[in-house]
Amino acid sequence: MQFEFTEEQRLIQNMAGEFFRDRGSSEGLRAAVESERGYDADTWRQMAQQLGFAGLLVSDAYGGQGLGLVEAAIVYEQMGRTLLPSPILGTSVLAASAIQLAGSETQKRDWLPQLAGGNRCAALAVCGQGGARGSVGVDAVLEDGRVHGTYRFVLDAQSAELIVAAARRDGEVVLVALPRDGVVVERHTSLDLTRPHHTVRAQGVEALWEMPGNGAQALDAAIHRACIVLAAEQTGAAAQALDRTVAYAREREQFGRAIGSFQAVKHRLADMMIQVEAAISAVYFAACSAEEDAATLPQMASLAKVQATETLTFCAANMVQLHGGIGFTWEHDAHLFFKRARASATLFGNIAEHQERLAVHMGLDAECAA
Repeated sequence: MQFEFTEEQRLIQNMAGEFFRDRGSSEGLRAAVESERGYDADTWRQMAQQLGFAGLLVSDAYGGQGLGLVEAAIVYEQMGRTLLPSPILGTSVLAASAIQLAGSETQKRDWLPQLAGGNRCAALAVCGQGGARGSVGVDAVLEDGRVHGTYRFVLDAQSAELIVAAARRDGEVVLVALPRDGVVVERHTSLDLTRPHHTVRAQGVEALWEMPGNGAQALDAAIHRACIVLAAEQTGAAAQALDRTVAYAREREQFGRAIGSFQAVKHRLADMMIQVEAAISAVYFAACSAEEDAATLPQMASLAKVQATETLTFCAANMVQLHGGIGFTWEHDAHLFFKRARASATLFGNIAEHQERLAVHMGLDAECAA
């Protein structure tokens, strides 16, 4: 496959890159994570309402941009370079995708324009106490229109005005909408300060409405889409870790010469560059393939997630090490990249889970059993 951005996609890349460079300073990042919301409201308003990033994957029939995973990957890659915190992943990918895939026409028209325009936020609550991902992880129960259950690792629930929740009824997974003031939200103390996670407790909360579509299919598809854009974000973060480490290696001198001139450092930086290039190829191949053939979405999501996770983990660790003593300090941003790498590695499934999906798809499980 020969892949090259269209003129429109290059414009999106340039616009996103310029915006996130302007709004993604280290000082702004640290101030945002210490705020009650966990992100800067003015930055979110600009990226959602003025630039339209919140509606990238929402159909233009419902107020979105009507673009695809490739365009979303372009934006998320640029955003990943700054680790900019915002509710875009929970609202614009997870919750919006679930509503678009399983909601009724009325539900879509009532909520998707609000989410696509950044006027309101939503969160997708799936994972129960067991920690499993996707529809298999749903253990909350829907009885007589009320949800009973505890959801863990819910992204951006604090700022959400609507909770899209998965629950089981008669063994089937259904998606319902819960009012934000009807549930109890508790913020986790997590490793990655730039991406808040919450526990959401629904003890007999009455659902506002139920989505008529296939809940399990919509839920899994929403998470697969999120895997691809998360992989793009991881790739952007890895590329930034590489760029900043190269710049430091050119400046920092030891024994009268820049440390970047030492062979051992050169080789480490070269290894980082190879990993980044591989991740870029994997992410855009996955996004393009999933757009062309929706049936490949689960495998493409796993392919992108595995490669991007390995890349960011490798690059973030080397960023810390090659910066030497300063890389271990709170004041330097290296630890933020390292923490993002570790937290993202388990978001939407760890490497082992995604490798298992790829192995099954390739028929390797049958060979091993034989």
